[in-house]
Parts: sequence; structure tokens; C-alpha cells
Amino acid sequence: MKTKTASVNLENITKIFKDKQSHSEVHAVQDANILIEPGTLVTLLGPSGCGKTTTLRMIASFELPTKGKVYIGNEDVTYLPPNKRDTAMVFQSYGLFPHMNVFDNIAYGLKLRKISKSEIEKRVMEILKLVGLEQLAQRAPSRLSGGQQQRVSLARSLIVQPSVLLLDEPLSNLDALLREQMRVEIRRIQKSFGITAVYVTHDRVEAMSLSDQIIVMNAGKIIQVGSPEEIYEKPDSKFVAGFIGKVAFFPIEVQEVTEEKCVVKINDKVFDTYSYVQGIKSGQKATMMCRPESMKPVEPGKGILDGEVRTNIYLGNSVESFISTEFGEVLVQIDNPVQKKIYKEGEKVSIAIDPELARVLPEE
Repeated sequence: MKTKTASVNLENITKIFKDKQSHSEVHAVQDANILIEPGTLVTLLGPSGCGKTTTLRMIASFELPTKGKVYIGNEDVTYLPPNKRDTAMVFQSYGLFPHMNVFDNIAYGLKLRKISKSEIEKRVMEILKLVGLEQLAQRAPSRLSGGQQQRVSLARSLIVQPSVLLLDEPLSNLDALLREQMRVEIRRIQKSFGITAVYVTHDRVEAMSLSDQIIVMNAGKIIQVGSPEEIYEKPDSKFVAGFIGKVAFFPIEVQEVTEEKCVVKINDKVFDTYSYVQGIKSGQKATMMCRPESMKPVEPGKGILDGEVRTNIYLGNSVESFISTEFGEVLVQIDNPVQKKIYKEGEKVSIAIDPELARVLPEE
């Protein structure tokens, strides 16, 4: 199937709503600048009310920006209606026509465009094969599983060959196993088409597993942009670190900063780290973030921080050990537990930290 792709560029996009009760202004999106390269899948990630869906709706033209510009490719589409933009939307609800079978649901957009019957049949069967539903062309939507319905919805959006595919939390109505399966399907289909895709979610696992790039938003603002690896391993703030995954924060004092390392002090122990946010200076108070996999329990007194094992949770390929410390409960992940020493609940331990995996963040 022929494919098209285009960049998406938002320049200083702002959206202000009027609160109906207080009549005050609500800044849903504030001065957002986003550049999405052609053929990439970019996720807008953040909590409810952060502005991610409003941003997506401005790309689709379901909302007009209060100020700023929207470009698709080199074309300024800021005030073009949805049917004049080369985009297609996949919604949370599948939105399938119950009186039409799978084939006709997918073919609907092509019929509106007056495509020939033979070309419609060719393209529908081609995309049905791509999404693994070629045997279900004549089935009614009511006889499909949730995952199958979502694939029909995806196929219906893709068959009109948009330059940009927009997805608004498309997996939120599926159970956990189906969500996992559909994440793989969406990524596979997006890559096979080479289409530009903008995906909205509040689920960090979806964002991590699907994205070429993640845009983290909060309170209408873009907080950080980067690859999944950058966002997870090198967050620039406590908000991003906490939102993208499990993490422990420790108050520290910065002793020395060089190009190679940041020397910190936690209680009376000095500790070298090799990842820190630019601008961290010697002598200031800061925060050290540690992911569960960056720590391990060791004999009391041999680590950075002493504590007591409160709870162990066995997960097969790992054990999650919750350790009570003076800074609160800390989650430590022990991978491949068969080959590791697992301290029992109630035992005194110390927490050792991998200096390559810890990161120093500014105090907030």
C-alpha cells in the first residue's frame, strides 16, 4: 500500500479556555513548541489535565489554538478544518458502525472519496491482511473482541492514507493483556507504513514501549522531550523521574562537580555519581534519584543507607524488596533472584547504589 508521511510542527501553541463558573482563564496549553520528524511515533505523556489531548485536538483541528501556528509538512494548517488536513484520528471508543460489517466499516472513508469499487476491495483486503483480520471481513463489529475492534478502527484510519495518524488513548478500554498485545500491533503497523504518528497516553509503559520520542507534559507545559531511554535514565526533574517509573529520592549535598562526575554527600557518606543535570553546582543541596534496579541490599553498614526489609514480593524473574529507611520506604529490585541472596523480612540491611545508574537532580 502506498504510504505518505509528513512532519508536524507546533510553534508557540497556546490554548486558553474560559471557566464557565468563575469566568477565569484556564491555560490548557502554554507556549508549546513541538517538532515531530516524518515517520516517527511521538507520545504526548502526562497526567490528566496536563494538556496532551488538547494539543492532539489542535493538530487535528478539533480545537483551534488561541495563539501559535500548526504546520503539517510545510503547510500552515492552523485554521484549516479537519476534513482539509491530511490526518486521521483513532479515538478511545472504537466508533464502528454497528450496522456495517468489518469490510464496510474500513471501506467507508474510501467510498466517501469516490474511489472505484475494485480499488476499494483491493485496498481493504490488503489492510485487513496487514492487521491480521482478513478472515473476518464479513463479521459484524458486535462479534469482535475489543482488540479486534481496535484493529478495525486503526485500519479504517490508515486506509485513507493520511500523512499523520493521531491516536487518543486508543487502548484505554482494553484489559491489561490486550493492551500489551495491541501496543506491539500498533508499533508494528506504524513501522510497516512508515507513517508519522502522534499518540496520547497517561500510561508510561505504553509510552516507553511505543515511542521514538516522548514529550512529557504537566499543567499545560512541556517539561521534557527525549527518547524513552533519555526520559527514563536521564530525567531533568523529580516530576519526570517519578512519572516515568518507580524511583527513590534522597536529599544530598553536592561536594564537587567536574565534567566526569558529581561527588555528593548523603548523611555522612561521600558518594561519586556520573549522571547529573547541567547547572548543578558544588555546595548546593540537591536530590539523588535511584531506580529500583540501580540499588541492591547488602550487609548492614556496607552500603550508603541502612534499613530493614519490610516486604518481599516474588515476581518470578525478580524480587521487589521494600526496605524501611530514614528517608521512607525504598523499593529495591533484585533481578534473577535464584542466583542472589534474598534478605528475609525483618532483617537489617544496607542499600548499595550503582554510581553509574544514580542521577543528581536539582532540589525542588
